[in-house]
Amino acid sequence: MTAEHMPGGHAARTVESVVRNELSGRVAGHVVQAGVINGDVHTGDLYVHPRRERVVPRQLVLPPRLFTGRTQHLAALTHDVAEQDDAGATVAIAVIGGPGGVGKTALALHWAHRNIDSFPDGQLHVDLRGFAPSGEAMSPEVAVRGFLDALGVEPAAIPPGLDAQAALYRSLVAGKRMLVVLDNVRGSEQVEPLLPGSPTCTVLVTSRRRLTGLVTRHGARPLDLGVLTEAEARELFTRHVGAARVATEPHAVAELLGWCAGLPIAISVVAARAARHATFPLAVPAEELREESERLDALDGGELTASLRAVLSWSYRALDREQADIFGLLGLAPGPDISLLAAAAFAALSRPRAHAVLQVLEDASLIQQHVPGRYRMHDLLRLYATEQADDDRSRDDRDTALRRLADFYLHTAFAADRLLEPHRPLMEIDPPHVPVVPGGRPHRMPDRAAAQAWLDTEHPCLLATHRLAVTRGWHRMVWQLAWTLTAYHGRRGHLQDDLVVLRAGLLSAHRLEDTTALLWAHQFLGAAYALVDRHADAFDHLGQALDLAQDAHDVTGQIHTHHAFTWLWEVQEDDQRALEHATSALRLCRGLDQPVWEADMLNSVGWFSARLGHHEQARTDCQAALALSRRHHYPQGEAYALDSLGYLAHHTGDHRKAEDYYQQSLALYRNLGDAYDEAIILDHLGETQAVLGHHDQARHNWQQALELYRTQHRAAEADRTQSRLDEHDDRERRNAGIPDGGA
Repeated sequence: MTAEHMPGGHAARTVESVVRNELSGRVAGHVVQAGVINGDVHTGDLYVHPRRERVVPRQLVLPPRLFTGRTQHLAALTHDVAEQDDAGATVAIAVIGGPGGVGKTALALHWAHRNIDSFPDGQLHVDLRGFAPSGEAMSPEVAVRGFLDALGVEPAAIPPGLDAQAALYRSLVAGKRMLVVLDNVRGSEQVEPLLPGSPTCTVLVTSRRRLTGLVTRHGARPLDLGVLTEAEARELFTRHVGAARVATEPHAVAELLGWCAGLPIAISVVAARAARHATFPLAVPAEELREESERLDALDGGELTASLRAVLSWSYRALDREQADIFGLLGLAPGPDISLLAAAAFAALSRPRAHAVLQVLEDASLIQQHVPGRYRMHDLLRLYATEQADDDRSRDDRDTALRRLADFYLHTAFAADRLLEPHRPLMEIDPPHVPVVPGGRPHRMPDRAAAQAWLDTEHPCLLATHRLAVTRGWHRMVWQLAWTLTAYHGRRGHLQDDLVVLRAGLLSAHRLEDTTALLWAHQFLGAAYALVDRHADAFDHLGQALDLAQDAHDVTGQIHTHHAFTWLWEVQEDDQRALEHATSALRLCRGLDQPVWEADMLNSVGWFSARLGHHEQARTDCQAALALSRRHHYPQGEAYALDSLGYLAHHTGDHRKAEDYYQQSLALYRNLGDAYDEAIILDHLGETQAVLGHHDQARHNWQQALELYRTQHRAAEADRTQSRLDEHDDRERRNAGIPDGGA
């Protein structure tokens, strides 16, 4: 039967022609033999109702009225889209990622409305409810059906099956300058059927997950969204409550914004509550946020989308049981971040398993890997995670996990300390619990450099673990960790931190009624007080340490307490008393087979002899100390002895020899990472170079010493060095003929 004799005859052929022409413009490269079925046009797999007019969808929801900041992110988004457009091979896709409440949708909508003229053929938008309160994400079938409706396809003309519907959708948007916003996506598989195939289209995706599949398979550009900057956070809050009110209570505003930590949803909830009570002082909501246990309650705006706890819960519910358990534990972890190895010990997992779980949490934007192998959590996310741990785990279970983590830190710090200070007196570190679970054992480091790097990185976590041990009453761990850290603190000049941990260690030693612990706690605390010029306290604690050591016939304790006394008498400028203690320590040392300790005591005797003017005896002792240190591969003792020999050479007029000794000593201290003594040697080196007329070098070294002194909060040394620099600069100006106050 010919077309003329089919039902509809000429009219049907005319419609077929018209629609084929229409499709040739709208369905690029997809014109196939057509037929008419029940008054509709059938083109291959496509059903298009001929009577429906062409629709230009405008589905974007309202842009956020108080959108603030994000200048760099907006520019990056524009750049990524433009770069993909220029490539022209496929659709431009940008994936905006970040945790719940960080403003991903706001950024996408703001950019979309700002660039709406670039998409004259329409804008499609769908909330895929990837993290909806119901827990049920929108299926691709529902989403693509909605797009077909928006594009003007009659319901009867929509083919069955997702593949056919997606093909029709791609055909209808082919060649069009269209924007597709896929909001709140749960996974790559949810959005792949919604991706246009035409390079003329642009797709913005927002998700709490990283959607690696879109990046690897479709070349999507990821854009991770972090918290607002301090200035952006203040601007957002100001736009909510008004500039006049913000200016009236700057301290309350600063406190409020501090607790919100740059998270837009938190700022907006607090600002909305403040705006609702316009006559209340801003100090009221600030006080509500101050209490950590009530902070999430204060960030509840009364609606699901305006409650931080609710918004975070949608991500939490998407985790499996193991992932949720680890997320909760991470909220309890002491310190600002945690390493992969520490997290494995904490969770009693093998390293590969811990890494897999952490990767899931990172992909879900619940944690951030801010440097390779280290993970941290937003402060408010941490509060939420802690709540989940408190709800899901018993106190005993939480304590067991925390103790496992604390043991990891203690044992690893002890191993690092032995690499840095292999000749320190080895006290009994007898932890009450040795981890035996996979991943729970301490991290072993290959060498001194690795140990120093580990301690530098983990120092904030070690201090936080020490505070945790104090809070939990783990007294043996308190004093053990304090003892383990004291040599590192001395090297790096963390003198105030040393005092804090040692004072707590002394209290715990008293609680334990452990005489050995008390002896060493008093001895280390006395030495620490001497270094910060609290001399009365230093004498008190060192005196108690020496009494305990003598009563217990503890020769090692007596040697090191005498040695500590030498530092104290030196800062009191009583070199004779210092020499007496050094001589006592050396005498006791010679009764032991401890050549490294003997080198230290020989050098101390030589140093104080030199200060008292007994130069020949001093030279003999210091050279013997240097030889002993080198023979036993003791670089710290070698550096001490070279400093003493430099002092001797300087004060006997051999300044070039002194400079050489000091340079050798400085190189050793720098290699050891000993910033405390490095500052002293720089100071000494500058003195010698000034005498030699090397004024630029002297000034450079004094300036470095000054910076180290200030970093280490050594006020007296810093003041002395600053005065020396001022005198040097004044002399240089006078020598140049520049009057005082001249440029």
